[in-house]
Amino acid sequence: MKPKFFYGWYIVAVGFLANVGSAFSLASTLSVFLKALTEDLGVSRGVFSLLRSGESLIAAGMAPVIGSLVDRHGGRWLMALGAIVVGTGFVLLSQVQAFWQFLLVRWGLVTVGDAFMGYMVVNVAIARWFLRKRGRAVAISGMGVGFAKVGMPLFAASLLVSLGWRQTWAVFGLMTLALVVGPALLFVRQCPEDMGLHPDGASSSFDPNPSLKRQERAASSETWSVRDEVVWSRKEAARTLTFWLIVIVFGVASVGVTGLNLHVFAYVSDIGHSEVVAATVMSVIALMQLASPLFWGLLAERIDVRNAATIKFLVQAAGLSLAITTRHVFLLYGGFLLYGFGLGGGMVLSEIMWVNYFGRLSLGRVRGLGLLLTHILAAGGPPFFGFLFDLTHSYLLPFSIFAMLLLSSAFLSRALRPPEKPPAR
Repeated sequence: MKPKFFYGWYIVAVGFLANVGSAFSLASTLSVFLKALTEDLGVSRGVFSLLRSGESLIAAGMAPVIGSLVDRHGGRWLMALGAIVVGTGFVLLSQVQAFWQFLLVRWGLVTVGDAFMGYMVVNVAIARWFLRKRGRAVAISGMGVGFAKVGMPLFAASLLVSLGWRQTWAVFGLMTLALVVGPALLFVRQCPEDMGLHPDGASSSFDPNPSLKRQERAASSETWSVRDEVVWSRKEAARTLTFWLIVIVFGVASVGVTGLNLHVFAYVSDIGHSEVVAATVMSVIALMQLASPLFWGLLAERIDVRNAATIKFLVQAAGLSLAITTRHVFLLYGGFLLYGFGLGGGMVLSEIMWVNYFGRLSLGRVRGLGLLLTHILAAGGPPFFGFLFDLTHSYLLPFSIFAMLLLSSAFLSRALRPPEKPPAR
């Protein structure tokens, strides 16, 4: 008799908590500390932005290795170990006295640990447990980032005022340990087959909806197709046009995301609004990241994921364009609300694309290679925004270029097609 509650939802719940913990190290969180840190540590915004570039490059270099590890061993011990390293790093950040020390701790501990507990490991683990309901599973887990971001700016700003930036990082470290280590060890398992189960809790691996004829299932959705059981090598995946298009579509957009997330707090305050308004703008973006992933996940279960991605990028571009062409506070909120709504679909749709096109059995190694390349692209975002600000004393130019990049990603999404694995020789 099929159990009433599918165990895979425990994996989703742990993924949600891990995504909350990962949000402490994101650029949007660091953005709250940007002015205080640059003033106390004596660096310009452009130089400080190199911190995020280095983090992206380190994460890029680790991604293929971690992808192979999660394919072989699952996410249980990787997530627990990563959380311990991240938590230790945050506590040490409270003790640094110079920018180079801050840099080394972020790069050597926080970035490394986050790669082990972060969204790639989480999403590969979840993808193994779900086929038909994959969109909503990835979305619910990804909502952890939005959940953390909703309260993070005000929470971090409050701690910054009451405790200072040093003790705030220590609080983040303890929270990371509490959120991730125990749940990961207790609940995360590699795949449903190890527990005598099938993805989605279905009665068989390849029949998630037995009421449909075989031809209808193949035509209606790629989500539960036989591609999930095809094994790709990195070399085979890298020879497909689909692989490179996904990298470009989401990698180009991530150039702007990493830069905007770090600088949006400073942008809003620079155009004449208070720090409270700047913090609440970030909360509006985060609120949409919390509210929208489930929408995008369900949408990707019902329409072609390429169409969903096109809509997502167009919504983001429209929202950002509105936000940067006005100083009226309500239009500013409205623009970033739309931007955040589109942003909430980024991780969900990209993860669904990777697993739909390259399958769940080799997702870690293929996703790891893709992440290596997208992280390299993303590394250019923070200094691009920071140094253009230093040059022009305005964020208008980099924000405008980002809006155009979002439009280019919308059109490139239309060119994506499922790849065909080359025949074995």
